[in-house]
Amino acid sequence: MKVSDLLRRYEQGEIDFAGIDLQGADLRGVILIGVNLSNANLTGANLSRAFLIRAKLEGACLHRTNLSFAKMNEAYFGNADLTKANLSGAFLVKSKLPNVQMSGSILVGANLRAAMLTNANLCGADLNGINLRGADLTGTNLKWANLRGARLTAAKLTGNLLTGVNLQGACLNGVNLALAELDGVNLSQAKLNGVNLTGAKLVAANLSFAQMKAARLNRANFTGANLEGVCLKRAHLNYTQFSNADLSHADLTDAQLKGVQLHGTCFTGAIFPASFQEYLQRTSANNSVSSLSISHQMSAS
Repeated sequence: MKVSDLLRRYEQGEIDFAGIDLQGADLRGVILIGVNLSNANLTGANLSRAFLIRAKLEGACLHRTNLSFAKMNEAYFGNADLTKANLSGAFLVKSKLPNVQMSGSILVGANLRAAMLTNANLCGADLNGINLRGADLTGTNLKWANLRGARLTAAKLTGNLLTGVNLQGACLNGVNLALAELDGVNLSQAKLNGVNLTGAKLVAANLSFAQMKAARLNRANFTGANLEGVCLKRAHLNYTQFSNADLSHADLTDAQLKGVQLHGTCFTGAIFPASFQEYLQRTSANNSVSSLSISHQMSAS
């Protein structure tokens, strides 16, 4: 169908364009509010700055489609193919994208607040600076995705695939990541205050200078992790594994440290509760701590 025919029929009140073929079409800035584009072929089309508010795109093919800065709040993309699509700056607040294919797509600066992306495939996607606050990402594949500076406060991240994900500087305050597999993940400078990482695996992860106040980290595994300069004030660290980890200059003021594992751990310049000092000194005497130069927790004057 020609673009001119589509727009004419829309202006006449028609909104059902299911199965339409618009491959490679120039649809920049078009207004198609509430249209049905289910199973449409929009491969390589240019929908930059288009208005697709409440549009239905179930099963649509949007491979390499340009949707940059498009307005698509409350749109439905169930089972759509958005592989390598460009959604930079797109507005998708409260949109629904269950089971979508978005591997290799670009969503830099996109707004998906309160969106639903259950079981979506975002493997290798560029999500730098994306807004995912309150989004449902249950079962989503985020392997090798770039989430640097992403906002994920109150997002649901249960059952995610997170191998190789970059979360540097991301905001994950209060997020539930219990039992998550985060080995080798980059969380440096991330905001993780109040996060639940109970039983999570963070072997060789980079959490340098992260903010983790009041985080729940009981029985988490930080073996070989980089925690330099991390803030762990009031954190729950009971039975947590820190073997061969770097906790230099970390702040563990008022942290709970019952049964913590410290073999080969570096504590140079770290701040610990005063009650924990004696235990550390005994551990150091048994040569199980690689470096023990700590600061005492001081009470506020």
